[in-house]
Amino acid sequence: MNCDGTEAPVAGARLLTELRSEAARADSKASLLLGVMSMTVSLLVGLLTARGRFPLRLSAAGSALLWAAMAALAGALVCLLLAVVPRYGTRQWSPGRPLTYFGDIRRATNDCRLAEALAVTEAHQTEGILEALAQNSHIVGAKHRWIRAGLGAYCVGMLLLPIARLVG
Repeated sequence: MNCDGTEAPVAGARLLTELRSEAARADSKASLLLGVMSMTVSLLVGLLTARGRFPLRLSAAGSALLWAAMAALAGALVCLLLAVVPRYGTRQWSPGRPLTYFGDIRRATNDCRLAEALAVTEAHQTEGILEALAQNSHIVGAKHRWIRAGLGAYCVGMLLLPIARLVG
């Protein structure tokens, strides 16, 4: 219960738990895709080089397609790595605001105001939950955008690699 006698929204707390779980699932998806990408790229590059079709022996068109595929796969790698990079809230904690995540706790501790910040958080639970919901939904959205971009770039790269081999 808040000091003013109202209860923090139960739905907000439930949604916050779901958002944090979704962020963890997004990280797992990106990690899995990174593993799959590294295995398949290693296999295909190994097949290209094992048969004496090293990139320098391809035709100009084949080489261009191979380098486009490599650029797409490098882009996929960057996108998937950006999906798993930790993200922090965009708003900085300041005295008088509730704590919403670990960065806020760290800042309050560094300012020697953790007890005060905890009291504010207790008194303004609804505000804290709303801010945490906004921040976490932004984080989950960004993770999913990077995963989609990475998966798209990966598919383009995987399509171009065999075409480069065929064009030769």
